[in-house]
Amino acid sequence: MLKDFFLNEVENAVIQAIKDNKLNQASEYTKGSLMIEKPKNPDFGDFAVNVSSLARSAKLAPPLIAAAVAEYLSGRDYSASVVGGFINFKIENSLLASTVEEILARKENYGRGEKKDEKILLEYVSANPTGPFHIGHGRWAAMGSALANLLKFYGYEVYQEFYINDAGSQIQKLGNSLKIRVLQELGENVDFPSDEVERKNYYPGEYLIPVAKKYIELNPGITSDKLEVKALSDFAKKEMEECQKKLLEDFRVHFDNFYSELDLHNSGKVEESYKELMAKGMLYEKDGAMWFKSSEFGDDQDRVIKKADGSNTYLTADIAYHVDKLRRGFDRLINIWGADHHGYVARVKASLEALGYDPDKLEILLGQLVNLVINGEEVRMGKRKNMVTLDDLIEEVGVDATRYWMEMRNIDMTLDFDIELAKRSTDENPVFYVQYAHARVCSILRNAVNDRINPETGEKIKAPMTSGDLDVLVNNFDKNIILKTADAAKSLILKLEEFKSVIALSAQNRTVYTICRYVQELAAEFHSFYNSNRVICEDVELMKSRLALMVAIKITLKNALDILAVSAPEKM
Repeated sequence: MLKDFFLNEVENAVIQAIKDNKLNQASEYTKGSLMIEKPKNPDFGDFAVNVSSLARSAKLAPPLIAAAVAEYLSGRDYSASVVGGFINFKIENSLLASTVEEILARKENYGRGEKKDEKILLEYVSANPTGPFHIGHGRWAAMGSALANLLKFYGYEVYQEFYINDAGSQIQKLGNSLKIRVLQELGENVDFPSDEVERKNYYPGEYLIPVAKKYIELNPGITSDKLEVKALSDFAKKEMEECQKKLLEDFRVHFDNFYSELDLHNSGKVEESYKELMAKGMLYEKDGAMWFKSSEFGDDQDRVIKKADGSNTYLTADIAYHVDKLRRGFDRLINIWGADHHGYVARVKASLEALGYDPDKLEILLGQLVNLVINGEEVRMGKRKNMVTLDDLIEEVGVDATRYWMEMRNIDMTLDFDIELAKRSTDENPVFYVQYAHARVCSILRNAVNDRINPETGEKIKAPMTSGDLDVLVNNFDKNIILKTADAAKSLILKLEEFKSVIALSAQNRTVYTICRYVQELAAEFHSFYNSNRVICEDVELMKSRLALMVAIKITLKNALDILAVSAPEKM
């Protein structure tokens, strides 16, 4: 990465200057204390390192430090100059050519990190199996799967898990709700309670009507007196799980495992964790309930872990689940939770520490919700019946637009999802803008190797080269070719080179939106270059140079969009 390259050049020069007593007072310097940036005025250079932070230990003015360090900078691929306390670098075209050479050589592996030793379990969505996903679930699904792709691309081993919350009273509520729908299908005059408090014990959504029809179809001759809530609960849960799994697949979200909370209880692991905490002296009795001393480990108060009636709280199962994750051999746990779980983080971390595990192995990404915006106005989901579910949203705007819009803001920011804009085929729609850049590059490459018909004259336009010529250009790339267009494409090539650092920082910071921002910036650089420079032209060497650049753009855009699980169309 060029930033790392130039920063390393300066750091090595500082060390040499100290060694030669040019900066004999700067012995306190340690690598990593300098920062690199892009000058606000591009005339100064492409990158700049500010050495002013060395002034105190060197006891010299920053311009003198910069001048002393610059004496040791003599790279062939750049020039260095001093302005105040800054050392400014201008990149030579040979260094730009190396970037294109690397992209064409590595292809789908361009930007990919070295294999890491850390094994990560990423848990996200984890919804109750009681109904369709709402659009909030859609955001976690898009963000989680894209984060998994990013971490894998960076070199981590990532295991994706969906925790099925199927052990609580909500499953019985689901069975009771299906019973009403079945009775209605059988002609009984029954309905859900109208009282708001009572109604909360049911799921009155119409999505259970087809489930009721299917249940009757599979149980011919069933009568109202033969309906058992347990059987109805099990059937409805299975149907909802299958519905959720199909939607996830259609949304390009692929889990390695669906982990049942009910199985966790039945395995005895919940009780085992409870007994471990008891044995370690981490529990005490109060008001008939058992309390966990979570306040001793950073929580703001102690937490009930077993109620007075002997039943476990949600925390009890969550403790067992996270312990089980670590015991399965994962080095790091990453959970994506809604922001309403903010207060829950400390108690889960406290439980891990109390049981002897490193709480820092657990990372929680807290996400804000999604607001639907239609015709410039925020719309409450409850008021827009056909826009409540993720399925409805995907049907309205498509998988690509839904995923991209869900991913393009940081997870800790509320997302305003503009329905009309997401459907629009204009540059204002960010996903269209990026996909159109990829399609436009593909069109240029097709026109370079395929004969065309002039729409005005009807005459055949001979392609300037064959697909074989293009393959040779790419697979046996001579980086000297790119020098023909390096001056005009400098900003574009620097943006291509930036992809490597974007991947590294995005993976380290667990951010997906930075990939979206990058592809939009790369698309802008491409469109700007294309509008000012003819790619297919009479100068054969210049054309080859620019076609090689087009292939590099195509590769980089495709690699980034693959991480986002957004398609890279070749025609639009």
